[in-house]
Amino acid sequence: MRVSIVLGAVATMLALSSCQTLSPEERRARDETTCRGYGFRPNTDQMAGCLLDLDLDRRADARAWQAQSSRDMFYRPVVVERRIIVQNK
Repeated sequence: MRVSIVLGAVATMLALSSCQTLSPEERRARDETTCRGYGFRPNTDQMAGCLLDLDLDRRADARAWQAQSSRDMFYRPVVVERRIIVQNK
């Protein structure tokens, strides 16, 4: 069971790392497109606020994911098992 948990965590990290292949310029362009889709005009205070909100949301999501993965990986109960082999004589 532990192997499947570790493999699942590794698969999740690989999937998330593959999502972060955007360059800062590409991310900014996508954020600007999102804000324009909300109706904000370029070079306005409202557009700057929208871009800031998107960046803050992204950072908060990353912190939440990091905190959750830390809790899941390091604060699980540890089961120590010592097997005793008994042989009939």
